[in-house]
Amino acid sequence: MPLAHAIAERIHRLRYEDLTQTALEWTRTAFIDTVGVTLAGIVEDGPRILMCVPGIAAASGPSLILAGKRRTSTLDAALINGTASHALDYDDVSGVLGGHPSVMLIPPMLSLAELVGANGRDLALAYVVGFETECRMARGVHFHHYDKGWHPTATLGIFGTVAAAARLLRLTSEQTAVAIGLAASLASGLKANFGTMTKPLHVGHAARNGLFAALMVREGFTANPAALEARQGFLDVFNGPGTYNVERILADWYAPLEVDGGGEPGLKPYPCCGSAHASIDRMVHLARTHDLTPERVETIEIMPHPRRLPHTDNPDPRTPLAAKFSVQYVVARALADRAVLLRHFEGVAQFDPTIRDLMARTRTRPHPDMADDSPLQWGSEVVVTTRDGQRFASRLDDFERRGPGGVPMSDQELWEKFSDCARRSLPQDRTEPLFERLSRIEALGNIGDLMRLLEGDVR
Repeated sequence: MPLAHAIAERIHRLRYEDLTQTALEWTRTAFIDTVGVTLAGIVEDGPRILMCVPGIAAASGPSLILAGKRRTSTLDAALINGTASHALDYDDVSGVLGGHPSVMLIPPMLSLAELVGANGRDLALAYVVGFETECRMARGVHFHHYDKGWHPTATLGIFGTVAAAARLLRLTSEQTAVAIGLAASLASGLKANFGTMTKPLHVGHAARNGLFAALMVREGFTANPAALEARQGFLDVFNGPGTYNVERILADWYAPLEVDGGGEPGLKPYPCCGSAHASIDRMVHLARTHDLTPERVETIEIMPHPRRLPHTDNPDPRTPLAAKFSVQYVVARALADRAVLLRHFEGVAQFDPTIRDLMARTRTRPHPDMADDSPLQWGSEVVVTTRDGQRFASRLDDFERRGPGGVPMSDQELWEKFSDCARRSLPQDRTEPLFERLSRIEALGNIGDLMRLLEGDVR
């Protein structure tokens, strides 16, 4: 049996009645958070430029471009909303995926739901199945896939998009296997483009391609269901012989559900690369505990887990997007402001003289005691030396997930993040009703009731 057939059988195995309370709680949280960061990201330059490209969203259709009134094709809406969802790098993460699971699911699912008339139960089930598929693929190819330079959010997330679309479209297992084979040829995304508009475009492009594969196969388009494991197939080309494990891809689906905590899902408390979160957390802790201020500090040393440093070691970020991938910048912000906020990545904030001065006194290196093969992959230690010779250090072996299996955000914290994001593009009186509707996503009877709340005046 081709691998895609075995995956497709698993994709169609789960029923809504199988969802746990934890799975439903995380699904609601994921919808709130992902819609919120998409509303914040839709006004960023990347999505705005994308909408100016001739032919993009030129045709009218059933699917809404969020925070506006324009409706376009399902594929173009997924492309634009998907790009917006990741534009601020504020969306949720999965330690198992090594990337951002929900942006590959929720924007394309909403676009497709408007085409097929899906309800809340359909969306909740499709989300959980898509999340499971992303994580199971990741378990078979990491960390070689990640270290090689692929952007797993896109290169593995596309299979989650296919899985969710297959459930919403009610494809057969055979059709789903073919769609997986087609998606194997459409996957892409290089970590070399982190810190530019291309990173969020990975998400929009892969979300569109996942839907494209499912819709094409529904119409009878063909692809090789063995395209994952074949010689010169996805696994050999993207990873390489001997660097992946098919048994790990197929093992233990839904036992337990990845969204119940095993997939390590969590929300981002800071609007920047998740690989810098532990370092931010430690600097905020040091600044508050020892009343540190920029003028007191002589040097800063940042020592993250080795896997966290290659794409965040940027001592001279020149754009707001680059600043999101500069551990030097965000740690300096954490010292100076004791917080890292959306406004720290707007305008010319990255050239703040106080922050630049701190960055010049900052050094980074991989932590010598945090092994590559450790089960704890998200730690960091920050050491501050003051001008009067005092030394303060704080270490975190693994950044605690703000989700199942960790410390979930409180309702108040979730509301504060959502409302802060939504205010960038929606009228204020729309925010609370939208939050409440998303908080009961599985009870949604008509997708139109939700999408009307997502209309706005952004052009």
